[in-house]
Amino acid sequence: MKEKFYLTTAIAYTSRKPHIGNSYEIVLTDAIARFKRLIGNDVFFLTGTDEHGQKIEEIAKEMGITPKAYVDQIAGEIRKIWDLMDCSYDKFIRTTDDYHEAVVKKIFKKLYDQGDIYKSEYEGWYCTPCESFWTETQLADGCCPDCGRPVKKTKEEAYFFKMSKYQDRLMQYIEEHTTFIQPESRKREMVNNFLKPGLQDLCVSRTSFSWGIPVDFDPKHVIYVWIDALTNYITALGYDPDGSSELFQKYWPADVHIIGKDILRFHTIYWPIMLMALDIPLPKQVFGHPWLLSGNDKMSKSKGNVMYADDLARHFGVDGVRYYLLKEMPYAQDGTITYENIIARYNSDLANTLGNLVNRTVAMSNKYFDGAVKNTSVSEPVDEELANACLTAVKEYTDLMNQFRVADALEVIMNVARRSNKYIDETAPWTLAKEESNRPRLQTVLYNLLESIRFIGVMISPFLPKTSEKIFEQIKTDITCYDSLNAFGKLKEGTVGTAVPLFARIDEAKKLEELEAEIAKAQAADAPKEKESKDQPEGVMIGIEDFAKVELKAAKVLSCEPVKKSDKLLCLQLDDGTGTPRQVVSGIAAWYRPEDLVGKTIIVVANLKPAKLRGVLSNGMILAADCDDAAKVLFLDDSIPAGAKIR
Repeated sequence: MKEKFYLTTAIAYTSRKPHIGNSYEIVLTDAIARFKRLIGNDVFFLTGTDEHGQKIEEIAKEMGITPKAYVDQIAGEIRKIWDLMDCSYDKFIRTTDDYHEAVVKKIFKKLYDQGDIYKSEYEGWYCTPCESFWTETQLADGCCPDCGRPVKKTKEEAYFFKMSKYQDRLMQYIEEHTTFIQPESRKREMVNNFLKPGLQDLCVSRTSFSWGIPVDFDPKHVIYVWIDALTNYITALGYDPDGSSELFQKYWPADVHIIGKDILRFHTIYWPIMLMALDIPLPKQVFGHPWLLSGNDKMSKSKGNVMYADDLARHFGVDGVRYYLLKEMPYAQDGTITYENIIARYNSDLANTLGNLVNRTVAMSNKYFDGAVKNTSVSEPVDEELANACLTAVKEYTDLMNQFRVADALEVIMNVARRSNKYIDETAPWTLAKEESNRPRLQTVLYNLLESIRFIGVMISPFLPKTSEKIFEQIKTDITCYDSLNAFGKLKEGTVGTAVPLFARIDEAKKLEELEAEIAKAQAADAPKEKESKDQPEGVMIGIEDFAKVELKAAKVLSCEPVKKSDKLLCLQLDDGTGTPRQVVSGIAAWYRPEDLVGKTIIVVANLKPAKLRGVLSNGMILAADCDDAAKVLFLDDSIPAGAKIR
């Protein structure tokens, strides 16, 4: 009987389309799920969407649609991206699903009836985006300590969960189950920052909005996010206080919850306490992964540094994006993503190391033996070194994946590819091919290479599933199970397929220019637009209130320099009267040298959304006239001071 393995992602909040940092979690969890299936586990992989709350109610109201219509749209977009990224989840739960809502009501009532939930009144500071209450002392400079956004003073009747009742029991559980919270640094953070200072009772209902699951016995209250969202991990399996399903009995407790480090408190304190109150076993492990940063910053649309999985997949392919996400994220530290880094990693690892190995091995097999694969066992010591490298890699890879050290496991695989490329240099097949007497040795060399590629194809399948399939297709093997890696030399004799490049090398300069143009186009599309009036065919008419939205300022050019790897862009530092230099990137390098601009007074659009061009943040746009396919910057009289408003 297969050993069960139940793993989950956090459910994605349906306030917006997920960016690539959000998509990292589903790809990471998918790689772990695929690995567990590969080694023979009976896997159940759950993901889904969190769809209630005040923030969604407010967004839907602004759009003039119902909250349900809004979350239907976003949930569909999230699932589309998860599918695009080749994620093999077994179930996708939505917190608006009827079965989930029905069980959440029962859970709330059960906790209330047994005295773990009571009614009182809350007065404190509330952060709508984080859906969190804070006391005065918890605020950071008057703002939410989690996200830094403004908070609102709130007073309302609410139901509370008795967290303090279970604090000592949870502390004991964490001490006895040393791997419950991973990585270790996250555990220390939870214990020292939250448990040791003492837990406050948790607000678990709201009356100030209606988009949520109503409390059956007090319908002016809706059940707050913690009970609604966190219980998805059990409702998806068929948990019910009145009698749970066979699926729940089979897979619970979860083997691991894969979550972002920012929601660790909810999963390692609130969630375990809820389960204790329900008399349900706790999950075996909660793994808090780090963040994927854009450069050195968290991704934010307001910062203009957001990347989306579907956009990246168009440029680098799904497996190219999966590889970067999984390879570049350290085990316990934040990772970073830039277009330049993606291209560099793609070219060095996927095109040069892995792709080149497969392509030239299959090509040589076709060139020298018409694709025939045969092990003549004409061996030399270097063959044993390659075989040992493959077998050792399997053990290291397995140990690392069982610890969720995904980036390290991928490095082990790439090291096998590098060792195989070195084996080609050591054996020099092109030299062996010159002498007929060396053909048996050449056959063994190519067989060993194909076998090492088979090892790579099996091990890399959880990370790059489509690439793995292409490898097996090119070397024409159906021996793709994990157990086949217990010995080197199991590749059957036969014929290889056609050599087709797995990853074409990317021209960095050309790709960056393409991305730059796409970003500029997207930025323009995001700008507010007015419909053209039928009565005014000459152009768009706007009212004075529309023009007043555009903030034009005089600014002096303090410095100017070309943007690296771009023939079109200049980066200007401007004095706009605020006391802090404003950085603007402009596509005027074809018509102006930096020295032509320094010291001049120009006009800048000061309230344009920030955007990144070639990895450089631009906070505004300078005005120029379009004259015979040339840009002419609008210069002002030097007597106009920096910061003067243009009306």
